[in-house]
Amino acid sequence: MIVDFRKQQREHPPIHIDGTVVERVVSFKFLGIHITDKLNWSTHTDSIVKKAQQRLFNLRRLKKFGLSPKALIIESILSGCITAWYGNCSAHNRKALQRVVRSAQRITGGKLPALQDTYTTRCHRKAIKIIKDNNHPSHCLFIPLSSRRRGQYR
Repeated sequence: MIVDFRKQQREHPPIHIDGTVVERVVSFKFLGIHITDKLNWSTHTDSIVKKAQQRLFNLRRLKKFGLSPKALIIESILSGCITAWYGNCSAHNRKALQRVVRSAQRITGGKLPALQDTYTTRCHRKAIKIIKDNNHPSHCLFIPLSSRRRGQYR
């Protein structure tokens, strides 16, 4: 995939690997995340919403069978790799994702955290892991604040 940030779109020469022309695609799925050549997350969030809505049907069926609300909570579809893509989602995509969460909340009858809260919690947890690991490549990006605010990072 070629990501071109120039304002004038030009046709790129074909890329050859071992004499074979590499196919150009608009988007592809890598490690469970849909990546587009425009680097927006609409394709990914649309696929997640579609997948989650399909799971809601099963959730409704299980609710009819009388399972407890704790057994019905499904989070992994919406929160998979959320730290990578949620920060750059458009407001429209965030609303669509939150609609799915509200639907699941109505079905289960329990309280579910908002995706924004899940994203914030996971980013914070990831940052703490990076701070504690001196061998992490991003460890140098976290600089301690002055001594009066000990324990906080910028």
